[in-house]
Amino acid sequence: MKNLVSRFVKDESGATAIEYGLIAAGISVAIITAVNGIGGKLSTSFGKISTDLKTTP
Repeated sequence: MKNLVSRFVKDESGATAIEYGLIAAGISVAIITAVNGIGGKLSTSFGKISTDLKTTP
C-alpha cells in the first residue's frame, strides 16, 4: 500500500496534461482576441467601401 501511494505522488503525467491544457487555453484566448480586433477593423473598412460605392455615380 505504501508503494502504491509513493508511486501516485511521484506520477507527474496529470500535471503535464494540465500544463498543456493551460497553454492551449492561453493560445486560444490570444487568437480570439486577435480575430475580434481584425474583424472590427474589417467591418469598418467594408462599411466605408460600401458607402463609397453607393455614393459614386
